Amino acid sequence: MSLRILFALPGLHRVGRGAEIALMSVASELAKGGDKVTLIGSGEPSEGTPYKFLHSGALPRGLFERFPKLPTLRNETAYEELTFLPGFLWQYNPSDYDITVACSYPFVQWALRRPSGGERPAHIFVTQNGDWPVHSNKSEYRFFSCDGVICINPDYYETARSLWRAALIPNGVAVDHFTPGPGDRAKFGLPEGKRLVLMVSALIASKRVDEGIRAIAQLPDVHLVCAGDGPERAAIDRLAAELLPGRFTRLTAAPADMPLLYRSCDAFLHLSLDESFGNVFVEALACGLPVVAEDWERTRWIVGDDQFLCNTRDQNALAEQIEQSLAPGEAHAEIGRERAQQFSWANVATQYRDFFEQVIAARRSSAD
Repeated sequence: MSLRILFALPGLHRVGRGAEIALMSVASELAKGGDKVTLIGSGEPSEGTPYKFLHSGALPRGLFERFPKLPTLRNETAYEELTFLPGFLWQYNPSDYDITVACSYPFVQWALRRPSGGERPAHIFVTQNGDWPVHSNKSEYRFFSCDGVICINPDYYETARSLWRAALIPNGVAVDHFTPGPGDRAKFGLPEGKRLVLMVSALIASKRVDEGIRAIAQLPDVHLVCAGDGPERAAIDRLAAELLPGRFTRLTAAPADMPLLYRSCDAFLHLSLDESFGNVFVEALACGLPVVAEDWERTRWIVGDDQFLCNTRDQNALAEQIEQSLAPGEAHAEIGRERAQQFSWANVATQYRDFFEQVIAARRSSAD
């Protein structure tokens, strides 16, 4: 029997961040499998999507970077979500769905959990942006509720499983889109004949792009490419101008161009110490790039034991791992590609669907 499923997130169809890509990819697979899937986001409908898309306007978070940090409105993301709420409430009818899925908190979550005249659909919270709402009893997090939690890494799952019905389901990768092949450095304005290390990251402090610049500065013949934007852009540009003159390129790329950008570079560097999952890891692996990242259990759960992991707070160790990653050979690339196959969106969507059925069955059982 098909399910009526709603995915709600302000950035859907407007930006290509990790959470948006994850929800749209799962939604597409479920719709192709026969479920009736609807997305509500601040972008516009696209031709050829297998699901229904409803527009709800929102002001982009970049407009709120200098706004005051207040309880509930703690960052620019919360402000963006608040502006999304009026249009979302206009579009959302609880009786249209068997189950709803969201990963932002608090405003969309509260709207989905508000009392309604009829039966409220089951609700799933996905820990795309962290698991703090799942276990905290402070401030607005005291009002969190759901019928099930999808945890995108083992750490979150161990915390959530004692509090909520929970499932451990990773994010994935479009294995038919992110593939090995020739690059096109000219398209992105990248230098030929140089060894290129790629960072794909929002320009915020937690992504530690500045530490990547400092590490690359120790490798005189390496050029750093940074694909991303964010409030730290000016500071990153200044540091790169000081430490990497002529050896730094910052750009933004459309989601459709990302596989080509990966293939245009020689190694992938990601330095976040609190990444929920990191779709970029499996994207890089799928394109055949070696990965340099923090050596901790969550990273190894994603990339395996064959990548270039270290204590990235040690600048010398980090620079050494980057150097080693730049000549791993074709055999190493094949290992990464094989691992990426485990994270296909088709496999991930099947796990989502199984968990949806479990949650709905549990609700029906408790109501009897």
